[in-house]
This record gives sequence, C-alpha cells and structure tokens, in this order.
Amino acid sequence: MAMSDGPVPALSGEDLTPAVALFRGLADPTRLAILRRLTGGEARVVDLTGELGMAQSTVSAHLACLRDCGLIVGRPEGRQMFYALTRPELLALLTAAEGLLVATGHKVALCPTYGASSTGCGGNC
Repeated sequence: MAMSDGPVPALSGEDLTPAVALFRGLADPTRLAILRRLTGGEARVVDLTGELGMAQSTVSAHLACLRDCGLIVGRPEGRQMFYALTRPELLALLTAAEGLLVATGHKVALCPTYGASSTGCGGNC
C-alpha cells in the first residue's frame, strides 16, 4: 500500500484483504500498546507485563499473534526472548496515525461506528 502524490486507484475488496487484516490486528488495544512500546526498542515479556500492567499469559498470546503476522520478531538470549518490530515502516505507520489523530482533534473517537462508545460493528453485529 504505497502512497503517492496522485489519486489512489480503486481496488477490489480482494486486493484490500491484507490491509484489512493489518488494521484489524492493529485495532486490538493490547496489541497496539505492545507495538507502541516496541517502537522504543526491544523488550522481554516480563518488561511488557510490568509496563503495561497485563498478565503474562495475555502478553504472550498477543506477542504470538504479532509474531505470526510478521510484525515482530523474537531474539533469544539465554533463557530470555527479546521482542522487536520487524519493519521500520511500522514505526512510520504508527507515527502517521498519531499525527492524524492530533490533526483531527481525535474526532475519530466520536465516530458512531468505530468510536470509543460504539461496538465497532456499525449496528450490523
């Protein structure tokens, strides 16, 4: 999904499937918190559980998901595993999202379909 200065060409739903999966993965609050933390450098499960205030099993499950999606990688060192982002583009994406939220005044949080008080299903659940 490279961005250009011109108009974005229309794509079929099938062409958007990987992008939809990426954004669904990023939409989970725990996975997003882990990714945001990893933008600051690699971390172990114990670091993440302490910093995020989450159970080890929760953090481990989300790390496995992010690893399976190719967004993070684990580097073993002795009996410990250090996790890091796999691609610098992910940092750029998260930075761009933060900038967009600032530019819109976080209005997306008020969105009736996907905002903070919605069920995220647009009433189609």
